[in-house]
Amino acid sequence: MIIPVRCFSCGKVIGNKWDEYLSLLQSDYNEGEALDRLGLKRYCCRRMVLTHPWREAKSNAANCGMVLLRCDVDGDNNVRGFR
Repeated sequence: MIIPVRCFSCGKVIGNKWDEYLSLLQSDYNEGEALDRLGLKRYCCRRMVLTHPWREAKSNAANCGMVLLRCDVDGDNNVRGFR
């Protein structure tokens, strides 16, 4: 899934900021500092980037080359958590 081109609330173009956002995170910026540096001041635009479902997977993939997700399941097949 790719980042949406525009913010759903205000319509600001955000799709062109994704790669730079990931590179800022790799450069030891935290999420807030990276979003400020990209000029994403409105909370609606910040939400679009922070809640993108593949944000963690892409960040981890850049670090180690692969992403693994396992769930802990109890005896009744209920998911207890992820590791």
